[in-house]
Amino acid sequence: MMFDFNDIPHAERYKLIVSTIVPRPVAWVVSQDADGVRNAAPYSFFNGFASDPPIVGIGIGLRGTGKKDTLSNIEATGQFTICLVSQAQALQMNITATDFGPEVDELDEAGLETIPSSLVKPPRIAGSPVAMECEVYQLVPLGLHTLVLGRILAMHVQDDCVLNAEKHYIDSPKLGLVGRMHGRGWYSLTTERIEIPRMSPEEWAQHKAAKKG
Repeated sequence: MMFDFNDIPHAERYKLIVSTIVPRPVAWVVSQDADGVRNAAPYSFFNGFASDPPIVGIGIGLRGTGKKDTLSNIEATGQFTICLVSQAQALQMNITATDFGPEVDELDEAGLETIPSSLVKPPRIAGSPVAMECEVYQLVPLGLHTLVLGRILAMHVQDDCVLNAEKHYIDSPKLGLVGRMHGRGWYSLTTERIEIPRMSPEEWAQHKAAKKG
């Protein structure tokens, strides 16, 4: 069935996008305003976009007709951290998704401990298996969303998930991360995987020849 996005209202386009582009990694964004009031919120319009410079992107929509606290804080300070969400922290992540007012510290509400960052002012969430310290690279207006492109200044990875620090090999399944699925409350785990090795042109030629034989 074809859905012509020119004829579909925004809310219906949103449903199609979030129901089909799955699973999506979740960026648990920690920010703070100019006075140091902290904010934490999860975003699944998120991914990595480049490695040199190292860039991550977060799509931040509106809250009602105004800006979300995360965007206001990032605009004010130019800094934030991204903490990836493990299965053990999924319920706490859901608490921080609550539409609290700007005066509320979601980290306190969810009972989350934090660790001071090394290079930016916003802290990172203790227990998060991966945390990235970021500064704003570019803000791109996209209609009802703003694409925040952040440059990764430093990454913290849980020690027992580092296979080889010298070669920067990470045990991805051991991170136990969750991904966003469809609807308001569905998530997936990243612990199940299948391996499909890439083939060289020569290997593909051999594969085709074997099929014909």
